[in-house]
Amino acid sequence: MTVQAVATSRLLMPGFVLAAAVAVAAVFAEPLLRQATGGRLALPGMVIALIIGMALHSLAARPVFEPGLGFAVKKLLRWAIALLGLRIAFGDIVGLGLGTLVLVVGSMVATIASGIWLARRLGVNDGYGALAGAATAVCGASATLATTTVLPNYPTKAADTAFTVVAANAVSTLVMLAYPPFAILLGFDATQTGILLGATIHDMAQVVGAGYSISEPVGNTAVVVKLFRVFLLLPVVLAIGWWFVQQGRHTSEARVPVPVFALVFLALVVVNSVLPSVPALAAPYAAVKPWLVTLSNAGLLIAIAALGLGTSVTAILSIGWRHVAVFFGATAVILACITAGLFVL
Repeated sequence: MTVQAVATSRLLMPGFVLAAAVAVAAVFAEPLLRQATGGRLALPGMVIALIIGMALHSLAARPVFEPGLGFAVKKLLRWAIALLGLRIAFGDIVGLGLGTLVLVVGSMVATIASGIWLARRLGVNDGYGALAGAATAVCGASATLATTTVLPNYPTKAADTAFTVVAANAVSTLVMLAYPPFAILLGFDATQTGILLGATIHDMAQVVGAGYSISEPVGNTAVVVKLFRVFLLLPVVLAIGWWFVQQGRHTSEARVPVPVFALVFLALVVVNSVLPSVPALAAPYAAVKPWLVTLSNAGLLIAIAALGLGTSVTAILSIGWRHVAVFFGATAVILACITAGLFVL
């Protein structure tokens, strides 16, 4: 190990250890909470980790924890999500059907358009409307940072970008807790619930948390639908840039991050679809797969804990109501479109 690698490890250690400790606490708290309430309150480990993390936000806000928490939420999360491909076969993707894919695309278009429209109606720059719409329609913070590269320059562009990133995180955390019981209230089955969660929640971390907190089939469907949204990031950002050009506004060249973790996820979906049917490889694969799934679960739990540790409710409440209204409006649009579409499908 090089000197630089050692230095990096020491930098990441405090935040990572804190997130891991919260994850371990959640694992132990889950059965204790169920037992203490006689089974009346059975919160999944991911939700407990999120709640504990948010409660400890003031501690986690110290600079020493920031690198490790950032590593857990960004890199570790993507590795853990990539490993989720081992739980899904191509039959699961094909099973979503053309109607679902059309519904997701149509809802995304409506959401971005509503973000820009609401921003104009409320006297907010339409650049912020595009940011809020893209964050809600595609993939939260990643879509925000990609979209800002194609927006015209305006005085509050940097502040709007920062707020959108924070809002996407906060609202995703809120709906992660609210949407699962909402789906149950509507009487949705596992597939419909997975589509609802995967198509409406902003960030991947919360999609994973919400889906797998219900069941593995729901989580698998939610991840597939969410990754379909992630792969639409490039065309969405380019379309937004083109739209502003058509409005006579100068924009910069798009610099859209390649979702490498999604490509790895798909590669592992291929592995999981093919290897079980190859006689020489089926047995070794069956022996290794449970360990990799366990590793993925651990990574997801640590990432969710880190997400909670980095979430500040106070920071969200200090923003102007117009920005909040635009973001919640876009969130309501995609929820309404997907919910209505699921009843039609």
